[in-house]
Amino acid sequence: MDTITPFKSFKDLKGNIKKNSGCFPVVKVSLIGDTATQFLAVALKGMAIERGLTLDLFEAEYNQIERQVMDPSSELYQFEADYTIVFQSTHKFLEKFNKTKPEERNSLADDRIVFVDTICQNIPGKIIYYNYPEIDDVVFGNLANQIEESFIYQTRKLNFELMKLAQSCPDLFICDLVSIQNQIGRNILFDASIYTSTEMVLTIDALPLIASRTMDLICAAKGNFKKCLILDLDNTLWGGVIGDDGLEGIQLGHGFGIGKSFIEFQQWIKKLKERGVIIAIVSKNTESVAKEPFEKHPEMILRLDDIAVFIANWENKADNIRQIQSILNIGFDTMVFLDDNPFERNMVRVNVPGVLVPELPEDPADYLEFLYGLNLFETVNYSTGDKDRTKQYQVEAKRALTQSKFTNEAEFLKSLDMVSTVDGFTKYNTPRVAQLTQRSNQFNLRTIRYTEGDIERMEKDKDSHCFSFTLEDKFGDNGLIAVVIMKTIDDETLFIDTWLMSCRVLKRGMEEFTLDTIVDYAKTTGYKKIIGEYIPTPKNGMVADHYLKLGFEQIGCRYMLDIDNYKSKEYFIKKNQENGKS
Repeated sequence: MDTITPFKSFKDLKGNIKKNSGCFPVVKVSLIGDTATQFLAVALKGMAIERGLTLDLFEAEYNQIERQVMDPSSELYQFEADYTIVFQSTHKFLEKFNKTKPEERNSLADDRIVFVDTICQNIPGKIIYYNYPEIDDVVFGNLANQIEESFIYQTRKLNFELMKLAQSCPDLFICDLVSIQNQIGRNILFDASIYTSTEMVLTIDALPLIASRTMDLICAAKGNFKKCLILDLDNTLWGGVIGDDGLEGIQLGHGFGIGKSFIEFQQWIKKLKERGVIIAIVSKNTESVAKEPFEKHPEMILRLDDIAVFIANWENKADNIRQIQSILNIGFDTMVFLDDNPFERNMVRVNVPGVLVPELPEDPADYLEFLYGLNLFETVNYSTGDKDRTKQYQVEAKRALTQSKFTNEAEFLKSLDMVSTVDGFTKYNTPRVAQLTQRSNQFNLRTIRYTEGDIERMEKDKDSHCFSFTLEDKFGDNGLIAVVIMKTIDDETLFIDTWLMSCRVLKRGMEEFTLDTIVDYAKTTGYKKIIGEYIPTPKNGMVADHYLKLGFEQIGCRYMLDIDNYKSKEYFIKKNQENGKS
């Protein structure tokens, strides 16, 4: 979708199911719950269509979670889902609490966590677990916060322990029903009269939002998520027009009034940047004037160091967004554009399909609550290296400017003084490796997603041959930018299970350097052939001819490289001999 509108109704989602979605990728999903889930299943299928996916859904019978999980021959295991959604409701937890002896109630949260851990250890694929919206039975009133055997204490402890469990189980993702209840209110999430007659604990009105948050996780795990936030300036980051009102005249400050809203909006953007979202500016303005608040305004939260690409001129914003895309080398569908002006929003929607353009409220005071509800930047992973992403893209902009001064590409590449460290998978780089497998869509030959647990297991597997590549040049360090995983087929043959690379380093010879590295490894370990495979997706067409360009011979649907006849290609990257994998 190119625009953000209020969430579809349940009726709309139900209507989606009747549409022909045969061209959409299919995702296998299991749904198991301890209350009625049939309408949740409908909402999930309909929301999947909104996201360009088709759900092949197995819905277990009512209140069959324990049987499905504990019986290895159950339908759940036979279905072999990619994602299993588990909904253990607060109401059933309360029912269990009420039947438990008072002296045993203080262990209920711990017992439930043991069972959730059992789910994670036994069910293959990824687990999406709904946490527990609170029911305050007011038996102890406010004192419940101090009484371990109170229901509110056990519910809050359970939600906290779920978060801790998800830190240690890389395939467990929490879908936050607690936040949804906080957003829409308990009276909208739950209707007592419906519950007593149907065993449904989620209302029809709440289901579209719950389905949306669930699909947010599935899409993010599949690598479909937003990477870049592009911002207008005047009346978007501050009140007023900097060119007319001047530095002292714009509305921006920690006191009362609308200036406070812009400060809090910028603080949210700053946190996104610190998480790894790329922040870019596109403004119709004179560049020096547009940059003045970033450089001189004492209450400005965002500074130029927070902005990966800053474009301020009098050209149309659609063209400027295309320029940002060419510098960042990411898909338009990974971008979000925020602008207070309806004309500019519509201009971008019409002329740059794929960019997500929310309909911001007219009152800037409403910006944050509106954006909180949209959950635009869902992610299923985070690494400390994400904090450096802005700096890396700022450096990339400098490289692009330098390249424009060279007429000879080889001379430009030589001038970069590029050095790569080649390593295996370590405890230090495993989060980034897993993140790349989940995030990389364009330069990704087979688009196989792996969790941190998968990466750790492969590093220990003698039949898996794992490589990570960094790239540094005179402008700065790009960090870990490429991953290759090869699997042993037989004594003479290696199969490239995964070859992916950050698009930030395209056309610098990294493909040739990577191939040289794995060929050298194959030679020294006695292999004769390397087999590659390209699995097309809607986003990875750029590497369709990758193996042919590198000298592989096409054999059926795969590609073969005879190591003895391999001739190295030209590149200008040196291998770091002091660190990494030899």
